[in-house]
Amino acid sequence: MKTEGQNIPAVTFRTRENGDWKNVSTSDIFDNKTVIVFSLPGAFTPTCSSSHVPRYNELYETFMKNGVDEIVCMSVNDTFVMNEWKKDQDAEKILFIPDGNGEFTEGMGQLVDKSDLGFGKRSWRYSMLVKNGKIEKMFVEPQKEGDPFEVSDAETMLQYINADEKLPLDIFMVTKKGCSHCQSAKDLLESKGLSFEESELNTDISPRALRALTSQSSTPQVFIEGKYIGGNDELTKYFS
Repeated sequence: MKTEGQNIPAVTFRTRENGDWKNVSTSDIFDNKTVIVFSLPGAFTPTCSSSHVPRYNELYETFMKNGVDEIVCMSVNDTFVMNEWKKDQDAEKILFIPDGNGEFTEGMGQLVDKSDLGFGKRSWRYSMLVKNGKIEKMFVEPQKEGDPFEVSDAETMLQYINADEKLPLDIFMVTKKGCSHCQSAKDLLESKGLSFEESELNTDISPRALRALTSQSSTPQVFIEGKYIGGNDELTKYFS
């Protein structure tokens, strides 16, 4: 089993890019770079899709600000599955690597038998910080039954890299196409360097659902850290 201070296994991955086969080596990914790797049991599985990938995706810019060059999601799946999962997760900035034969995972000593689930050989869940091909830090989930998710999360990794880094605010906004107040709200958030999730009225969310959430039908409607803020005027007051 690979441990901190050791080099990662030398492997070539078979990937598909723009309809063509492309070989990607560990040297291509790790040489002269600081790379976060998080490895998980399988694409489209519940914890992986609802928690593991989304949070690394959300904190991508924060990690880049703290000296990380690349974030890699690794799984013992083929490249077609990994490419579709990347699209489904809307995680274009993360590098999804298919360890289809389990060579890298086996070399890491993290290949486990999940035949009881019909999965065959898969990766144990873990994360690591790799600098120029050498493992600096590993967070390996405890050996428990099931699929523990306690230490390989994005927040734990960020805490290790920079314990003083503040997590970005979770901001959600309902907007409407052509709405000038919506654009003003977005401009305000962007001027403060704040990212946000956006749902468009009549496309992503219905007027009835918006009224149920806010008792309002106008746009924008903004939520910050789970708290309902209101429209553009209220957002301006919030930051003043």
